[in-house]
Amino acid sequence: MTIAAPVKTQYEAIIGLETHCQLSTNSKIFCNCSTEFGATPNQNVCPVCMGLPGVLPVLNQKVLEYAVKAGLALNCQIAPDSKFDRKQYFYPDLPKNYQISQYDLPIAEHGWLEIELVDDAGNPIRKRIGITRLHMEEDAGKLVHGGSDRLSGSTYSLVDYNRTGVPLIEIVSEPDLRSGQEAAEYAQELRRIVRYLGVSDGNMQEGSLRCDVNISVRPVGQEKFGTKVEIKNMNSFSAIQRAIEYEIDRQIQALQTGERIMQETRLWEEGKQRTISMRSKEGSSDYRYFPEPDLVPMKVPAEQLKQWHMELPELPASKRHSYESQLGLSPYDARVLTDDRLVAEYFEAAVAAKANPKQAANWVMGDIAAYLNTEKLSITQIALKPLSLAELISMIEEGTISGKIAKDILPELLSSGGSAKELVESKGLVQISDTGELEKIIDEVIAASPKELEQYRNGKTKLLGFFVGQVMKKTSGRADPKMTNQMLSQKLNK
Repeated sequence: MTIAAPVKTQYEAIIGLETHCQLSTNSKIFCNCSTEFGATPNQNVCPVCMGLPGVLPVLNQKVLEYAVKAGLALNCQIAPDSKFDRKQYFYPDLPKNYQISQYDLPIAEHGWLEIELVDDAGNPIRKRIGITRLHMEEDAGKLVHGGSDRLSGSTYSLVDYNRTGVPLIEIVSEPDLRSGQEAAEYAQELRRIVRYLGVSDGNMQEGSLRCDVNISVRPVGQEKFGTKVEIKNMNSFSAIQRAIEYEIDRQIQALQTGERIMQETRLWEEGKQRTISMRSKEGSSDYRYFPEPDLVPMKVPAEQLKQWHMELPELPASKRHSYESQLGLSPYDARVLTDDRLVAEYFEAAVAAKANPKQAANWVMGDIAAYLNTEKLSITQIALKPLSLAELISMIEEGTISGKIAKDILPELLSSGGSAKELVESKGLVQISDTGELEKIIDEVIAASPKELEQYRNGKTKLLGFFVGQVMKKTSGRADPKMTNQMLSQKLNK
């Protein structure tokens, strides 16, 4: 479904995201059961998370710490007093028939995060997206559909309760997003932040990060919001963007034809690239919230809040700004390097060891990243230390080795480590920069190639590359490339 551009510009989309983020605690939010992903179904359960009669939940203090740190990183106001509530609804994977969540007194409110897009000229476009609230809650279980009974032929679903009680934070944005691209970047920035904090792995494929989109459209200039539709079942950032773009077109077409837009929950069908209706949207009254009677209200002392604030790392947006303003990197380089905290720290360690920032960025984003991808390693698992990378870059800049030699020895440094300087010396790879020695080699190459020399002097100047290659072959790549080109040009053009 597509809408012609002139019509589409008469409307604007109003988009907000509700993001559920599983916290990386070892145990569940109200019991000691493991949060291990991929365990045998229904192995990590107990009477508490199964909601059996007579049990009492006890809050995991690490969950409170992680929630507060996430709230601080999102520039939220942390509530000194907060409480849990019961959210009533029935679903087969919710054994208690209610969920312990937070309603009117969430742990954090009124925050923001900054997203950064890049225009066609490569310039950054920055925008603040408001955060309405961040609250804690427990996850539900997981339904596995598609089973079939061999005798009756009927289909059935199975329930895995391992996920029941895994701690979540739900982060609700303000309706400040206006496009699928902005929404996808918001979700990615949110994942960067929780990963930097170490409070979540943010793996969408494992359900650790799940986004629901609320979207409506209205004529440009109208203040009143249109009818809101929620979209679920998106398992990637690209799916978020495509689903929003589809839904914007669908709602605009409905308004154009006079069709009524229903407040509903829709699903994204990845295979057919469309949204389909799932159910009418519930309101807060449908859940019959009331204070959780089995858990006491929470207080966050000022001293504890100060301590947690001091433990926050530098966040990706701050790193991007400093990489651009202080290190002179492009917005693209800054975004790539700061996407992963461990990569950013590796890069910073190389720069601290006096590596040229741009050259260090090129090596980290290029050859090193390719090696990590091929070997399926994280940057902390390679043997090449930041100090050795800085040493390698310095030797190239000083003319001790060529870039080609550096690339040739990189695999050994990545797998075995050690000093780049010592490896170069032990292999006899120091670059030949002595003009006398180089001139002798060049003369030998020219003398051995009379046919190519004649062709060159008859106008086939592209053969300069042939002569350079012969010099490099004769010196095992040790000849200074710049000096080789200059000296060859002078001799060949005589």
